[in-house]
Amino acid sequence: MTSATSFGALKGLRMIELGQLIAGPFCGQLMADHGVEVIKVEAPGIGDPMRKWGQSAPLWWPVVARNKKCVTLNLREREGQGILKEMVKKTDFLLENFRAGTMEKWGLSYEELKKINPRLIMIRVSGFGQTGPYAKKAGYGSIGEAMGGMRNLAGDPATPPSRIGLSIGDSLAATYACLGALMALRHRDQTGEGQMVDSAIYEAVLAMMESVVPEYSQGGYVRERTGSVLPKVAPSNAYPTRDGDILIAANQDTVFKRLAAAMGKPEMADSPEYATHQARGERQQELDKMITEWTKGFTSDEMQALMDEYGVPAGKIFKAPDMLTDPQFEARDAIVKVDHPAYDKLYMQNVFPKLSETPGKIRWAGPTELGQHNGEVYRDLLGKSEAELEEMRAAGTI
Repeated sequence: MTSATSFGALKGLRMIELGQLIAGPFCGQLMADHGVEVIKVEAPGIGDPMRKWGQSAPLWWPVVARNKKCVTLNLREREGQGILKEMVKKTDFLLENFRAGTMEKWGLSYEELKKINPRLIMIRVSGFGQTGPYAKKAGYGSIGEAMGGMRNLAGDPATPPSRIGLSIGDSLAATYACLGALMALRHRDQTGEGQMVDSAIYEAVLAMMESVVPEYSQGGYVRERTGSVLPKVAPSNAYPTRDGDILIAANQDTVFKRLAAAMGKPEMADSPEYATHQARGERQQELDKMITEWTKGFTSDEMQALMDEYGVPAGKIFKAPDMLTDPQFEARDAIVKVDHPAYDKLYMQNVFPKLSETPGKIRWAGPTELGQHNGEVYRDLLGKSEAELEEMRAAGTI
């Protein structure tokens, strides 16, 4: 059960990716980036909606489908389900992010599939997980962010709960799914047995909620939105300059001492009003107002240079144009240009994390054609003849 992939820490492994949009496919992207041969299955004639998503053009697809082979297969019909079972015999992972119960309805439950391949690791990403009273409810990332507690803390306290600008719930569930898959792989290496990984969006969000639950259960405190600040942690905020905001984080005692020196007010660091973390926390608004009046006299570049000189953590609030020209991004190849038949300036985030001995890489952007790898996968992996492939096409199976 080996794939043709010959790079990365996960080379030699194969994954079948079902599902669509973000919560499942981002997990597949992470695995493909590090060497797994990912075969993405899409519905014939329809495909993943991500093929059409994007602000200026459908540019999300080349990122989330990069390094993947794409085939079409009708999983709603017995013939397609049979083909998938053939593929399961020759794979390590099966990834799906349908509503709980869908795979069971198609006769593709984990119990059925592990009869075919006991070493199979089945990765299941859904809104609410595979068990519990909400399991079969529809659930998108936004709902998981709301019920997991994140939306209540996002935004300004004077406004309703905000979206943070990214599909973070989906991406968290996918990342935890990837982590779970690697844990399951370790277990399989030791025992020879596969298992099921159950990643729920709301629980992935909940896992990131720091001490929100014990703060309430033990102390009766309910966290609420606080905008751009972390209460009682000061100074740490976005401050205005003549040409944009800059984030300065000088809340640690020693770092605040360096900030005070940069401001030309070294005595502040020894004053009882500001010398300790607790004292600064009590005067958070006062400090922010003082620093704001000071930073307004500089450009963002001047302020960044001054903070660097004094060893104070600071950073301009980047947008895409800033990332493409920043020397740190360039030095670490954080963003790379990827060849594409339709786009001549296709830049995207590089593979992460970076491994010293077995680095991942982007081999190609998401395949442009629906079913682009049908011939390769069904012929080379399953041994189908051209006549059989034509029969499958005519029947609408692929």
